[in-house]
Amino acid sequence: MTVDILDEAYARLHRTGPEFEGWLSNHGPMAAEALVRHGHGTGVHRWLDSYLDRLDELPRGIQPIDDWRDALGNPKRAGDWLAHFARTMDETPWRTVLATWWPRLLPGIAASATHGVIRVGHAVRALRERTTPERVTELGQALAYWAARWQPVPGAAPLTGTSGVSAALDRLPRIPRQDGGIRDRFAQLPDVPGWSASVAAPRPPADPADAARFLAEVVHQASLDFLRYAHANPVMLVHAVTAPTAVLRTLPELEPAQWLPSVTAAWSATAAVTAVYAPSAALPPPAITVDSAAETFDRASRNGDEHVVKLADAVIDVHAGTGDQAALAAALYAAQLI
Repeated sequence: MTVDILDEAYARLHRTGPEFEGWLSNHGPMAAEALVRHGHGTGVHRWLDSYLDRLDELPRGIQPIDDWRDALGNPKRAGDWLAHFARTMDETPWRTVLATWWPRLLPGIAASATHGVIRVGHAVRALRERTTPERVTELGQALAYWAARWQPVPGAAPLTGTSGVSAALDRLPRIPRQDGGIRDRFAQLPDVPGWSASVAAPRPPADPADAARFLAEVVHQASLDFLRYAHANPVMLVHAVTAPTAVLRTLPELEPAQWLPSVTAAWSATAAVTAVYAPSAALPPPAITVDSAAETFDRASRNGDEHVVKLADAVIDVHAGTGDQAALAAALYAAQLI
């Protein structure tokens, strides 16, 4: 991995805000990390040259964060959260910051359509490889974004059922009106018959090792579901795969006591995104010729869309763990649709 290019990309991006055009997520740090990770670093600055024109400046703060609980989920405090974490990351080792803030933010995993946790997952992966000032800053900005947009999944509850992941996904109900933004869609979930039981339906992991296996299965099955449902809303259904991927990548840096809550939250995010964006009727998976993981990412990189790049990054992990070529096909399908 070409580490200098990623740090240079972070330095360019850290002058920009976590959102633009009012509410769209800044995918630059996530896409840049994925591109460099998979050997496409030479194209990162050219990609950023185009992407940066769309972004807003870093927001200014209003007042310091005093009671962090009161400021959670308030996007008007985004500048305050950024300043708070800038100071925190300067004063405290990044692993300590992550250990403190992960359990505070985890109940709000739906933040900005799960982009908060996804950005944190990319930052943690970069830091696990090498600690640099730019990567530490990136984790701070990612945590700040998560805090500012903190949002729980309605009806999320501990896992108490006996279902496997695939069966639980298949049985998820759908909201009656699949239109509007994600907050409007999530607001329908509490009134959907069977939603509370469905989100608690999977068999809980027995131990930390089983938690990682469970979460890997969530990512795998969500990538296969993308082939069946993504025709309805490919951009948003990418997050049913990438949100649990971010949590899975962060697990090794968490205390074992945090693994089960993390798995539960990740599952609830995948379930909710599926319930509000996937249609009730699936289509047969498209016939897509898959070559190799490297070629899959090459094609995603040529496509250039940030969601396609991030999905390819996630399903390559699935393929590495399972050998399932269909997971790679999900990224190629995204490149056709987006």
